[in-house]
Amino acid sequence: LSFNIRQYEGIVLYLKQSTQLFIRVCYNLLVLQLNYILFKMKRKLAQAGAISRAGVDGVSKGPPKKEDRFKPKKKRSEASSEDDDSESSDFSEEEVSNNLPENETSEEEDEGLTKAERDARILAARKTREEEKDNLVKYQNKQRVLVFSSRGVTSRFRHLNEDFRTLLVHSKKENKHDTKKNLYEINDLCEMNGCNNCIFFEARKSKDLYLWVTKAPNGPSAKFLVSNIHTMEELRLTGNCLKGSRPILSFDKAFDSSPHMQILKQLFTSAFGTPKGHPKSKPFVDHIMNFSVADGRIWFRHFQIVDSTQDKKEIRRAAKEGKETVSLVEIGPRFVLSLVKIFNGGFGGQVLYENPKYVKPNTIRSEANKRKGKAYAQRKAAEKRRDVRRQKNYIPKDPLGDVFK
Repeated sequence: LSFNIRQYEGIVLYLKQSTQLFIRVCYNLLVLQLNYILFKMKRKLAQAGAISRAGVDGVSKGPPKKEDRFKPKKKRSEASSEDDDSESSDFSEEEVSNNLPENETSEEEDEGLTKAERDARILAARKTREEEKDNLVKYQNKQRVLVFSSRGVTSRFRHLNEDFRTLLVHSKKENKHDTKKNLYEINDLCEMNGCNNCIFFEARKSKDLYLWVTKAPNGPSAKFLVSNIHTMEELRLTGNCLKGSRPILSFDKAFDSSPHMQILKQLFTSAFGTPKGHPKSKPFVDHIMNFSVADGRIWFRHFQIVDSTQDKKEIRRAAKEGKETVSLVEIGPRFVLSLVKIFNGGFGGQVLYENPKYVKPNTIRSEANKRKGKAYAQRKAAEKRRDVRRQKNYIPKDPLGDVFK
């Protein structure tokens, strides 16, 4: 049977997508079922607690008499006050007030308060109880980064993109973006994904890679040319770190020297720094990201923090001798950033800074081609000069040269 390969690939892709959809539906149904079971269990426990409280109040009294059946029911507070007068209680007033439910307060405290004030007091008490929980790290700095690339990226560029997603726990994925479209649309993508930062890799001619680091959607944004790219799989370095741990960001002194460098420092801090208390982050610090400036470019390196010993005595002895027990082992990736421009908005807007030393890659390639063309022209000119020299130094044929042969 003649079977087209494209049809086979389409069938395999359809089966894969259908199985993924079936797994998602089953997972959602299982979650809903578990939530419903938990809701029923909580409801039963609440009913059991209410029944037990009612039994404690009414068992000792026995069934109501005929005369008491038609009497109006007393409020809970009045009944509790009569019981306290008749019988001695072993609990103090503070314990009773602490054991009151959240939605109930004593009548003495509620006298002269409106419903809104009473609700505000209950909410304030609930908030203070939540804030008093121990070992709870608040997730306040909610920075999320959208990391994706454009179409036409090479394998090396794609691996660099994956390395960024691995290192940045607070990152989110997105499909490849078409560079023919307007880059302003990326701001809408960031808003839909709930991200306030963006790292976008823009590939051109399958040769050049540009990096956009943006504070979405209002900016500022910076555009870099990426060169000397080496990914983690390519380098095969010995360094390693825990996935999800928070990094230390190390910046060169040059980042505090000028206003545009301070803007870049803030952009890198927002994009590469994992927020404290992020749900996917680990409470460890075992790697460092270094941003250094040399030759007018930014050099990125990623290291692991290695402790040679954990013994306090050895650490003190090394400190007295002036030795270090902590060393750095490179993990990767590594690359170099050449600043192009800094914009006021997200992926465009007013130009705040333009690098005067920046040279386009097309200009560099055209100059190299011109040098190659000059070499060819010089070789052809040398051939012409050689022909002219041969014509000038031509020796005529001797008519008597063949006499003695």
